[in-house]
Amino acid sequence: MIIAVFPNDQFPESYKIAKEIRDFLDKKGVKVVAEDDQAGKINAIPMSKVDPKEIKFLISMGGDGTILRLYNKYQDLNAAIIGINLGHLGFMADITINNIQPSLEDLLRGNYTIENRLVIRAERRDGTRYYAVNDVVLHRGKNYRLVELSVHVDGIYMNTFVADGLIISTPNGSTAYSLASGGPILSPNLEGFVITPICPHTISNRPFVLTSKHEIMIRYESVYESLDVCIDGQEHFSMQANETLTLCKSDHIFRLVNLTRNDYFSVLRTKLGWSGAAMMKNAK
Repeated sequence: MIIAVFPNDQFPESYKIAKEIRDFLDKKGVKVVAEDDQAGKINAIPMSKVDPKEIKFLISMGGDGTILRLYNKYQDLNAAIIGINLGHLGFMADITINNIQPSLEDLLRGNYTIENRLVIRAERRDGTRYYAVNDVVLHRGKNYRLVELSVHVDGIYMNTFVADGLIISTPNGSTAYSLASGGPILSPNLEGFVITPICPHTISNRPFVLTSKHEIMIRYESVYESLDVCIDGQEHFSMQANETLTLCKSDHIFRLVNLTRNDYFSVLRTKLGWSGAAMMKNAK
């Protein structure tokens, strides 16, 4: 088995932790690789020395944003991602520093599942494509006024939103910017999109949930400055007036390791600070 480990330059302590992970996995007979410029720092094998298709897991060290960057860079690999959180508790990076070794032991014993999560494909008029695990955000950018964005679903006109922008998120991204803008939380294994307006002028413009079978086309209607478009906080480009962006379910899949010791609802409860009294009933 080959596992790739990715220390994080923003967290200097990650190199020490990565060495410990490398030593632990090496004793278990696992081949550990790292990016060529980091491999020597943790005594790992450079990734260029192995067939990338043989890498089974990617261990991300940082937070949810680090996982998104890693997926964006290595989305052509079929490897599943494991997230070790070095900051605040993340929805995807849910392994704490104190829980690394037990989590790796679970991984090697097979006590895990791999969740195949939805990815959005966003395509510009010129055919350029982008892939989003969390969301595609269209924002007014330099414009001081609200912008007009018309939305068509499967070629049928739905509405023109007058707002600061729109967020089109996956269930995985429903707990990110969309949630902060008033969108709903979707269970991560659902097959759907959430369209969430950012500060809409009309109060009746509420978040809308569609199945992933639909194709969404967004047109920038305002004749103002260009619009900012951001893909997972990783890639950016501008949209001009009358330009369109088409979004649909991608053939790409985001593969995330779910260890049996961590469950989504516990992470959700902790992350959102829910403090309701615990109630348990035994089924009979």
